[in-house]
Amino acid sequence: MFLSNPGSPHTPIGGGGSGRRNLRPGSRKSQALATSSASSPALFSPATRRALGPISTRGTPTRVVHHPSGSETINYDVKNFGLPLPVKVMEALRMSDAEDHLSVQLDESGWAWLIYKDKLIIWKIGQSTVSYKYMNLTVCKELQLPPCDYLQSSSLVAISCLDIPGEVPSLQKASEQNPVDIGKYLSVMVATYEGSIRYWPSLAHESSYTETVTDFGGALCSFLTAVKGGSFILSSSRSQFVRLTPDSAGKIHQRGLLQGQGMFSEIGRRVSSLFGILSPSNDSALSSVLWDSKSSNFYAMTSSNLHKWEMEDATERQVLSWDMNRILKENIMDAIWGSESNYEDIKGDVNVQYLDLKQNRDGLVILAAAWHLGDSPCLIYYTLITVEDNGDQMSDNIIVEVTQYNPPFQPEELMCRLIIPDVSSHAACLYTEDEVENISVLPEDLEDSLASSAVEPNDDESSAFDNISRADILAEEDKTKWLKTAFLQFCRNDVANAQAVVGELFPHSDKRPDAELDRAVTQISVNLVDDYPTSDPRWAESVPEEAANFASSSLILLRQLENKAKAHSLFVDFLRQVGLLGHLGSFPVRGAPIATRLLLCEHAEKLSAAIALKNHHHRLPDVVNAAIQAALNKRGSDIPSSLTPADVFFREVTQIDTIFECLLEVEEHVLKDVPVESVEWAEIVININNIIKDMLQAAVQERQSKASLYKIREPQEIEPEYIPWTASGCVRSTIIHQHEIILKTVYPQVDSKLRSTVTEQLVALLDCFLDGYVSQLKSVDRPDYQERYNSLEMEYVQKRSELLSPLLSLGQYQLAAALAEKYCDFDILVQMCEQTDNQTRLQRYMTQFANQNFSDFLFRWYLEKGKRGKLLSQPVAQHSQLASFLKAHEHLSWLHDINSNDLEKAHRTLQNLANTETRYFAKKKTLLALSKLAVLGSDISEVMLNEKIEEMAEQERFLLHQETLPEQLLAEKELNLRELPVLNAPQLIELYICDENRRANEYDFKKALDLLEYMDEAEQVDINDLKLKILCKALQRDSWSRSEGKDDPIEASKDSIFVKILQKLLKDGVRLREYLPEVKDLLNADELGNFKSNPYFAFVLKANYELYVCGQV
Repeated sequence: MFLSNPGSPHTPIGGGGSGRRNLRPGSRKSQALATSSASSPALFSPATRRALGPISTRGTPTRVVHHPSGSETINYDVKNFGLPLPVKVMEALRMSDAEDHLSVQLDESGWAWLIYKDKLIIWKIGQSTVSYKYMNLTVCKELQLPPCDYLQSSSLVAISCLDIPGEVPSLQKASEQNPVDIGKYLSVMVATYEGSIRYWPSLAHESSYTETVTDFGGALCSFLTAVKGGSFILSSSRSQFVRLTPDSAGKIHQRGLLQGQGMFSEIGRRVSSLFGILSPSNDSALSSVLWDSKSSNFYAMTSSNLHKWEMEDATERQVLSWDMNRILKENIMDAIWGSESNYEDIKGDVNVQYLDLKQNRDGLVILAAAWHLGDSPCLIYYTLITVEDNGDQMSDNIIVEVTQYNPPFQPEELMCRLIIPDVSSHAACLYTEDEVENISVLPEDLEDSLASSAVEPNDDESSAFDNISRADILAEEDKTKWLKTAFLQFCRNDVANAQAVVGELFPHSDKRPDAELDRAVTQISVNLVDDYPTSDPRWAESVPEEAANFASSSLILLRQLENKAKAHSLFVDFLRQVGLLGHLGSFPVRGAPIATRLLLCEHAEKLSAAIALKNHHHRLPDVVNAAIQAALNKRGSDIPSSLTPADVFFREVTQIDTIFECLLEVEEHVLKDVPVESVEWAEIVININNIIKDMLQAAVQERQSKASLYKIREPQEIEPEYIPWTASGCVRSTIIHQHEIILKTVYPQVDSKLRSTVTEQLVALLDCFLDGYVSQLKSVDRPDYQERYNSLEMEYVQKRSELLSPLLSLGQYQLAAALAEKYCDFDILVQMCEQTDNQTRLQRYMTQFANQNFSDFLFRWYLEKGKRGKLLSQPVAQHSQLASFLKAHEHLSWLHDINSNDLEKAHRTLQNLANTETRYFAKKKTLLALSKLAVLGSDISEVMLNEKIEEMAEQERFLLHQETLPEQLLAEKELNLRELPVLNAPQLIELYICDENRRANEYDFKKALDLLEYMDEAEQVDINDLKLKILCKALQRDSWSRSEGKDDPIEASKDSIFVKILQKLLKDGVRLREYLPEVKDLLNADELGNFKSNPYFAFVLKANYELYVCGQV
């Protein structure tokens, strides 16, 4: 087996010849004349590269580069690969006649199989890692194919790996086993065109197999693919798919792949169509299938659609059905015939056929062929279409490559197929039954352009260049030029020399940031994106001498931008591969530093935005030209007479964002001067929205899809705050302005159809607006930026609410929900569900945003809005989350406990609330009563129940003292019992014995004495002193005079409050001698006032003491 590998362009093999490849005319007709006589395909670069957005634009092919054919050996080394062919394979090849059908397939796992007559030969082709003693052993097995009326095909053979004990199942792991044992770990399945299946559980046992049959209703089988879980997928020519899963006994279970609407089935047909989600159809012919083992995705490409399933070990789910023909056909035709004067007449007769599907580093690669029978001669134009798979949808960032290989159309001949030798590169091969041709997606003119702006030695000096010294480089004042030189070497696939130059320029012996490196990298990046089109003769007098001169050979603006994007992508790849990307620091832009790696990404984003703007320039020349002229006027840019304003504006891509403000001026001018009822009035807003939206979306898509290219493991320094250019003040003010124009000016004036259009546009603009804030927040989400993060988050939340709330007011719930869900605006989501009374959706959000604490937000929202009924009526599924939330809200948690029938917990909560309630007496009393009811209804033990009842009864007795305060006293002090706070014992005592309680009697003073039992140590009051004060206040309530003529002190004082208090104490069984103070202490108390000097009072008091205290048995 042989493979062809490119050699160095400076070391041609064989005879003479330069590594430089020549240009030839590039019109479609000149291509036809040059290639129609060719007997075979040729090595080539793309003739046209198109980056496509949502709107198609026509363009003409650029000039085409000629490459030598694969049979020429210039710049290619032909080497042996893998193990020698096994004897059985050699015998089959030797014995076969010219008319014998041979079908072979090489699997990326290092295995190959050959179908010869009714035999299947499988052998190992890759280099083995097993020990030397096994090196001469070739693994080769011959299997008997099931009978078939058609010629057998290698595409209906698949191998799978069985479990290796202690290892992850893989064909590579199986290949590393002892060759004698390798067969044990491989299973083989074969299908015939009619649907007969034969399965060998182990390649080691050729005679042990099982069989079954799959019926596709008359359709023939096309492909058999090994997928996840040891299963296989059999595909028919009518796009029918059956999953075949062998069990441990060898029985094969069959199940058709589920085909549905995809994950957007709930959104509605109008929104689904925006994402290209269509129902799969079995009417289309199947062209190709692809198994992506890394992401466990299975793709199937038909004549019109691309389907995708996510595979698990035992299940699968269709997530995408993309109407690719509707999106791609127009652009393929446009790229090939778009410059023809009769294009509109012939486009309806153009044929496009989708041939093959593969993967490379940029995404999915589709091989398509296009031809027009009316052309003379009629040629087949092979194109490569690269599209990014974003999971549940295909990216709008589509690249169409029109290759130079366009042989004459022969209806009966089979067309080319596609091989991607290495998914990490851009290399690809087209092949037929007779030839294999190598291609590359790198435009040929790019290498020449780079060479003209770098320090490049000639061929005689190449050895001196290889040995360049650090001193020579350091002597050069501008390291930028030498870095360009290394970049050029890299583009010529001379990575070793590129690495050597970089190593001398920036040795990175320490970990400190290198400002010179950041400056050089930034300068080259800017030079690339702002390059002058020197091949355009109109620019001859306008190109400054110091221009970088990364020349683009194209004269077409759109093509110039696409070539700049390709060159910039190569430059980033160069920085990564030579190890410079990880050493980049920061560079000042727009008055603030930005990480240099992110600045490189910004330049790529602006190129994407410029391409989107140029597409609109073709469709809306008046609008875009007016904005371009205004932007150039503000810059003060001169426009040479030989150039157009668009030429000057699109050349300087780094300033592309200046267009936004000028687009608003154009819009404002039209809205002001044109009548509201005219079509143009609303049209200008729709057009401006589309331009801004497509530019920003192209930039954000570039940023998100290529994020991994700019990511580094450990930055050299703490990176500064990242403000994307799409989130700059200019862009944000533009979106806010459009928000106001759409909702306040346009929306009230237009019909429902236009309202739908402008609001959908607005949502797309707001998506870009909020995405910028998210990127900015992520950059400061670290401890040292905490204060900045908090202030920025507050600003973000406020702006988010201001921009999304009007959508709710207008009833645009679906659009508001799309943004609120994406950016976690829970307030908007809750408001929407409340306004639409959609509790089902609300419950879905609780599950969807469980990790973001949506439930807590909802519960808190209910509390703040006073919707406690809704808070406490949550479904059972949310009870645990509600209980957790209510831990911090005990005043409500007891209600949830009762609703959950946890009465004991409700009792504890209520009792705790009662114990801590001090603000309202009535509330404390109610809480205590509810706590008592809860514990009575609980199922706690009787002993514990009695203890809790007694504890609460004691609290109720204390509260009774406040509840029975005299009404006269409350009125005197202007107090309302229901509004009173909870009073403590000293406060209650003071109220009962105060002078304002003019009707106080023995009961009031007895209550005051009883309250002494509830004194808390924390109140720091001497109980004996307070008791003395109470008794003195009671004594002062009587006159204690002789006016009544009663000489008997006992008789004279029997109706006094003090004596009645003594009698009550005796009745309660109180030991007065221990309870009352000494009589002398009472007589000496200052609280008695004038009674201290009254002899009669002392006489009566002592007599009563003698009677009641001393006389108590």
